[in-house]
Amino acid sequence: EAATAVSLCSFPKAAIERLMKESPELEHRLLKQTLNELDEARDWMLTLGRKTAAEKVASFLLMIARNIDPTVDPTAKSATFDLPLTRADIADFLGLTIETVSRQLTRLRMDGVIRIENNRHLTIDSLSRLERRSGA
Repeated sequence: EAATAVSLCSFPKAAIERLMKESPELEHRLLKQTLNELDEARDWMLTLGRKTAAEKVASFLLMIARNIDPTVDPTAKSATFDLPLTRADIADFLGLTIETVSRQLTRLRMDGVIRIENNRHLTIDSLSRLERRSGA
C-alpha cells in the first residue's frame, strides 16, 4: 500500500536477467541497490523492535524527510513536507497508539525540533537534531 502517488513499472524476470548478462554495470548497480535496501530494512526492524516511542516517531519523520522527494539534495540540513499519513496510520505503522504519536509530535514541536502547520505540514530546521532524537 502506497502512502503517496506512485508510478510503477514492471519487467519480466527473463528480460532483467538478459539485461544483466549484457551489462555488468547494470548487474552491479542492482546489487548495490538491493544491499542498500536490505540495510534500510534492517535499520527499520531495529527501530520497530528496540526504540522508545519518542525515538520511533523521530525515526519515522527522519525517514519521510529523507525519502519523500527524490529531487531534494540528500545532504540537506533541513526539510519541509506534508505528512503522507494520518496520525492513525503513523501509529499503526509504528506499533503505537494514536495518542502516543500525538504526544510525541507535540513534544518534538514544543522542544523546537519540528514545526507543524495545518496538522500535516512539517518543517524540520535541523535534520541532525531530529536524527539525535531518533537514537541514531
